[in-house]
Amino acid sequence: MTNRQLVEIGENIMSKKTFTEKEIKQLSINPFVKAVSPKGITYTDEFKRLFIAEKESGKFSRQIFEEAGFDTNIIGMTRIHAASKRWNAAFKMNGVLGLSDTRKGNSGRPRERELSLEDKNARLEAQINLLKAENELPKKDSIRGKGAKEVVLSPSQKFILIRSVIEKYKLKKMVRYLCGVAGISRSAYYKYYSPESQEHRKQREERDEELKEIILKAFRHKNRKKGARQIKMTLAGQFKIVFNLKRIRRIMKKYNIVCPFRRANPYRRLMKATQEHSVVPNLLKRQFNQGKPGKVLLTDITYLNYGKSSRAYLSMILDGSSGEALAYNVSDRMTIELATDTIKKLKKNKRFKKHKDSLIHSDQGVHYTHPHFQKMIKRLGIRQSMSRRGNCWDNAPIESFFGHLKDETSIKSCLTLEEVQKEIKQYMTYYNHHRYQWNRKKMTPVQYRDHLLEVA
Repeated sequence: MTNRQLVEIGENIMSKKTFTEKEIKQLSINPFVKAVSPKGITYTDEFKRLFIAEKESGKFSRQIFEEAGFDTNIIGMTRIHAASKRWNAAFKMNGVLGLSDTRKGNSGRPRERELSLEDKNARLEAQINLLKAENELPKKDSIRGKGAKEVVLSPSQKFILIRSVIEKYKLKKMVRYLCGVAGISRSAYYKYYSPESQEHRKQREERDEELKEIILKAFRHKNRKKGARQIKMTLAGQFKIVFNLKRIRRIMKKYNIVCPFRRANPYRRLMKATQEHSVVPNLLKRQFNQGKPGKVLLTDITYLNYGKSSRAYLSMILDGSSGEALAYNVSDRMTIELATDTIKKLKKNKRFKKHKDSLIHSDQGVHYTHPHFQKMIKRLGIRQSMSRRGNCWDNAPIESFFGHLKDETSIKSCLTLEEVQKEIKQYMTYYNHHRYQWNRKKMTPVQYRDHLLEVA
């Protein structure tokens, strides 16, 4: 490495370094210095004129600085050369006046022009129009009630808002000011309306339209309403399409594809279960999914309102491991036969294979404490278990099943009991063969049952 290269490296390092407190103190003593900061020096106008005069007489920049009492090792040659170049250019353009420091307080920032009264009024009017337009936006979407959260606009909404105000009130010269009021970057505003950005948004809109049609196909599959997770599993299981869950939710929100939501179960608001003695001990203890089809059977009864003021009752037996609906019975009477006939249908179900340690779990309803029901269970060689009193969580899966059934069926539109029975029958087929389960490897109950039997 040559001496010249070493000098250049040293100059570069010196130019990038900041001044220490000791160096600042030493530089400040020089009469040709106005101010010194850790990053730079402000020289007096007198020194700049002296520098130009000496430079024209043939002296080198370094020599001029040294003769003026500066330590060139502290300042660095890069800074000296930059100052020389800057002052020579200013002198050639404006003469001696070009060397005068016209900055306010020597801050380096140009002095702001005093706004006229007309300009101030124009800015105020533009700001009022922007706020007026911003307040009108939420009203178009929804009525904000008392105590509602303040609507926060996205940057894209602000861009559109500013453009509409500028076009409506002809405020082309107010872009910078309105962007400042809205708290957005002026460059971002112009970029949003650039041809490239508009083309990109157009392509994304077309892509979203295609995604919407695909998602609607899954949403309407088998004429059953579905949420985002059900749509994801249906797309993968039925149409061999894999979509990210966030993408599905984004498209559903954008195009207002509303999935059914379940009302809170009033029983969940009950206090913790009491420790009172149960008619039959709770043998299950919430071990619902034991990975063995036919081992855990969950049963319960729910009501189904239909027509104008009619009510039917559904008794149900669900497999705790696979989630499969094994047997059900629909009746317009709440008799003991509602539960016992469900057991009879379970016996007739050829798909049901009783496990050697089968157990049926229910609440403490009169149907399940009835001697007739308990005798039927014993004859089948199935043990009986009951939830603790007032504790719906001890039989949570079947409570969840009933909730989904009421959301996804059209029971209320039925006019007769026969129509209710037909609707329930169709739903049971759909549930077992086409409704995918998020927590069961995204399989349908029948698929998951076969999977468990294979790995057993």
